[in-house]
Amino acid sequence: MFRVAMAAAALTFTSASVALAQAPTTTAATTTASGPLKIGYTSVEYVLSQMPESRQIETDLKAYSTQLENQLKSKYQEYQTKAEAYQKGAAAMAEPVKADKEKELTNMQQSIQEFQRTADQNLQQKQQTLLKPALDKLQKTIDAVATENGYTYVLNSDGASPVLLHGPKEGDISDLVLRKMGVTPGAAPAPAVAPKATTPVVPASNTASKTKTKTKK
Repeated sequence: MFRVAMAAAALTFTSASVALAQAPTTTAATTTASGPLKIGYTSVEYVLSQMPESRQIETDLKAYSTQLENQLKSKYQEYQTKAEAYQKGAAAMAEPVKADKEKELTNMQQSIQEFQRTADQNLQQKQQTLLKPALDKLQKTIDAVATENGYTYVLNSDGASPVLLHGPKEGDISDLVLRKMGVTPGAAPAPAVAPKATTPVVPASNTASKTKTKTKK
C-alpha cells in the first residue's frame, strides 16, 4: 500500500534521528550554553500522508507500476505465442531451424526473468524520485518550525525501532509542520494502494520440452 512508500521515505530521516538521540540528554529541563534544551518529535510518515503531494505521488507511482506490468505482460504473451508455434511445428523442423528456435525461446525466457528481477528495483527508484521534492519541502518546514518554536532537536518517531520511545503530547510538532505548509491536520491520508510490478512468472523449464533526509540540528 502507499504507506509502504511513506515508511520508506521516513527511513531517510533515521540516521540523523539516531545521531540526535545520542545527544547528551533528552530531558526538556536540561540547559545548554545557549539556553534550555527543547526536544520535539514528529512522525514523518504521518506528515507525508497528510501532504497534498502524497496523492499525486501515489497516482504517478501507480501509473509507472502499471506501465511495468504491461511491458512484462507483452513480453510474456510474445513468448507464449512463439513457444506454442514451436511446439506445434517442432516435429517437422530441420535440426538447424529447431536449434535456432530453441535458442530464441531461451533468450526470451531469460529476458523476461531479468525484467521481473529488475522491475521492483525500478519501482523503488521511481518512488524515491517522486518523494524527493516532498521530503525536501518537509525538511525545510521542520527547520522553520524548530527555529520559530525554539526546538533544539527534532526526532523522528517512525520506524520498527522508533528513535522516540516516549514523549509528551506537547512535544509532537507534526501538526505545527502541517499548518506551516498550509495543510489542515487530520485530513484523510492518500488511499492505500500497493503498486506491484510482478505479473506472470516464466517457467524455468527446458525450452525444447516446455516452453520477477536528514534531520538538522
